[in-house]
Amino acid sequence: MDAHFWIGFFNIIILDLVLSGDNAVVIGMAARRLPDRQRKKAIIYGTGAAVVLRVALTLIAVWLLKIPLLKTVGGLLLLWIALKLLADEGGEADVDMGHGLKAAIKTIIIADVVMSLDNVLAVAGAAHGNFWLVLFGLALSIPILMWGSKLVASIINRLPWLVYVGAGILAYTAGQLIVEDPIVHDHIIRYAEFLSWLAPVALILLVLMVGHFWKEHRSNPS
Repeated sequence: MDAHFWIGFFNIIILDLVLSGDNAVVIGMAARRLPDRQRKKAIIYGTGAAVVLRVALTLIAVWLLKIPLLKTVGGLLLLWIALKLLADEGGEADVDMGHGLKAAIKTIIIADVVMSLDNVLAVAGAAHGNFWLVLFGLALSIPILMWGSKLVASIINRLPWLVYVGAGILAYTAGQLIVEDPIVHDHIIRYAEFLSWLAPVALILLVLMVGHFWKEHRSNPS
């Protein structure tokens, strides 16, 4: 138990608290309109899927890093999820329970695939190859995801306008993924550094505007 171990230990706690928060927002937003019993199932299944995905991604992280434009594709998927979550807000509340649960879990799994990559790479880097620290990071993410998701879903149901805050968080995360993509960074960002902060902010505004108009159109199709 040397100093490097404890430094990695505390770094992983901080990373999990920060990076698992986005996943918790997705799970909470996707499950917020389900009946209480179905919401609990969506959160449990979503959390389970997130943990399984993180284990799988940890095992193939080195290979994943070699895939061109992986982060950009992930960022675009995350933007679509943010728009869908915004557009679905204010729709019919009496959704079919089975379909609603399946749709929520599908949304959660797709988002987890995208958002778990950064968490896995960050935790693996902080662990410096220590298997027990990687395992600790994965285990710590479980209660953060479960409790965080329940809290987000509960708060958004009481304060619906927070859906826009959640969508903004997802859009910003998507922007960060895109600008951090090695190909995008080497061919664009390195020649225009200001885009590293401008692009995520611009995507927040874009998602909020498009999502708002999409929601209005779905509510008033005429």
